[in-house]
Amino acid sequence: MKIGDTAPDFTLPDQQGKQHKLSDYRGKWVLLYFYPRDDTPGCTKEACSVRDQLPKFDQRKSVVFGMSADSVESHLKFAQKFQLTFPLLADPDKKMIQAYGVWGQKQFMGKSYLGINRTSFLIDPKGKIARVYEKVKPEEHVQEVLNDLETLRA
Repeated sequence: MKIGDTAPDFTLPDQQGKQHKLSDYRGKWVLLYFYPRDDTPGCTKEACSVRDQLPKFDQRKSVVFGMSADSVESHLKFAQKFQLTFPLLADPDKKMIQAYGVWGQKQFMGKSYLGINRTSFLIDPKGKIARVYEKVKPEEHVQEVLNDLETLRA
């Protein structure tokens, strides 16, 4: 996926089992961030950073979705443990993870394996990809997106 592409639509459940369809959010900016696994150090930092900055996303008339291949049940435990109030979408079949091109080779401690590359997409109100964030740094990412939202909405 690259800037200007139409974001692939999806209908997926969040941690409460509520279905979310991307096209239902037309007219708003959407941050769709993909993360490897619930309740791991980097993923927790990123999710808590989003949680802490949600009012700023609301002020910018934007919504945030986290997505991983974890189950609805896993997302619920993660959300409850860290008081995450935004939707964590479950894609255990990896259909959307693959559609967005974030499934691929990874390296950890000298081992190579397949997994989700920490990548985010900022989707404009018309459903087009406005920004692609690859190799996201969990501590800095949310502020980077908020800055881009200010610039793009101006």
